[in-house]
Amino acid sequence: MLSKRRMGGIVRSMAGTAAMVTLTLAVAAAQASSHSDAPISKQDPQTNLTDVYAFIGTKYDDADTKVLNVIVNVRPFCEPGDGVIYDRFADDTRYSIHIANPSNGQTAVRYDFFFSPVNTGYLNVNTILSYGLGTEVGPIVDVGDNRQNYTQMYSVTRIMGNTSTELGDDLLVPPPNVGSNVTPSYNGPDGFAISGAGSFAELDVYTQQSIHDLRGGLAAFAGLRDDSFFGDVPGISDLLNARILDNNGSLADGLGRDGNGVDGFKGYNVLTFALQIPVSALPSFNYTSAFFGPQQGVGVYATVSHRRFRFLTQSGNLFGFGPFVQVNRLANPLFNEVLVPHFAKDEYNRRSPTQDVANFTPFAANPELAALINAVFQTSFVTTGRDDLVNVYIPDVIRVNTTTDPVPLPGQPGFHRLGFIGGDTTNGVSSGWPNGRRLGDDSVDIALTAIASGPSYQAITVVGDNVPENDIAYHAVFPYAATPHSGTKNRKDPAP
Repeated sequence: MLSKRRMGGIVRSMAGTAAMVTLTLAVAAAQASSHSDAPISKQDPQTNLTDVYAFIGTKYDDADTKVLNVIVNVRPFCEPGDGVIYDRFADDTRYSIHIANPSNGQTAVRYDFFFSPVNTGYLNVNTILSYGLGTEVGPIVDVGDNRQNYTQMYSVTRIMGNTSTELGDDLLVPPPNVGSNVTPSYNGPDGFAISGAGSFAELDVYTQQSIHDLRGGLAAFAGLRDDSFFGDVPGISDLLNARILDNNGSLADGLGRDGNGVDGFKGYNVLTFALQIPVSALPSFNYTSAFFGPQQGVGVYATVSHRRFRFLTQSGNLFGFGPFVQVNRLANPLFNEVLVPHFAKDEYNRRSPTQDVANFTPFAANPELAALINAVFQTSFVTTGRDDLVNVYIPDVIRVNTTTDPVPLPGQPGFHRLGFIGGDTTNGVSSGWPNGRRLGDDSVDIALTAIASGPSYQAITVVGDNVPENDIAYHAVFPYAATPHSGTKNRKDPAP
């Protein structure tokens, strides 16, 4: 795993083992797909997955190499101005991307990310500043330079059966977007983050320098990014506040299609870890799509795991040992958050997709959300026997047809935020969720439309939440997630 900084931190922590006392068993579970899904997971934010994206594209530096892009977001509601420390990946945790059989959820390949300690590796411990003052004072020019006091690092390991192969080590995490004085390359003259790059050359220098080539033709990125998710989840949680379906005084223009909605995630950042995996290096499985029949490809999901035992030394250092225990799981958007009831949310996060058929099928087949919408808005959506939703969510992996051409992205010709509902298909299947998931796919509107239109789909009733797009443009090149918001000027506070 990490050959330098991580091992050094572990050795220093072990020096105090004689003084350790038990802190906790790592049996807490974390959220899935959106941002506050399970009670226990809410107390462990650095393991709290928010979104998984998986779609076919091309290598960031080679348009002739077709890849599966997997982008995973964790740690919801990162405050951009959360100095002096800013959010970092947990160093006692395993962050994993799973490539699975789409039919039964069985993992075929797993990619593990491990991060260096958060309390060591500083150039200068005699300052309050993590960034802008290391052995020099001033703006950070390059990732890991003498002005970046703290630089987190990570490794990526591939697990196939009993074989573990390290694909990259001592990989750099870019600095957060502190602001124009410290991280100027992220921001424009107005102080706001610049995003929407169309090519690798158009990315800011920090992002360029943090895209790492791995063994086997893979590429990796890890660092703070804009929260890619958009939607009025606060309004949905307010017993379906009327603003989610109508905010202009008339339902004549459709349910939740007015626009001008409230994006509850505007201006926040998340921690992102991502891979580009050559399609030629992937397994391939036959499976049946909920809407497109027989397909060929893979399933994708993410997990986060802690060491079983976590100890606190007398000096205050946290140390974990023992086998890893899964505390978080995520695949399709919104499943755990809006379909799984409270008594089963944390259980969902502890289980494997291979157990979903036996444990979670009823929650997809009998969606409570449909009943709630009927009660509040006097609709008549079907609330039971929803095999259509079972076919999307059970087992809970994102199914990706890997035989298609690269799919269109936001801002490109042919892209539609509703995927096939909006006529956006690639090689005869949806370009977006539920065939994979792209940044920019309006998963809230797609899910609400499915709830309203199924199980027969004889007529399509488009339902939304009045939030049709993200607050900042995504990049059209890996790692795709938009530039992190600035700590001193962001879209939560758009004042000039």
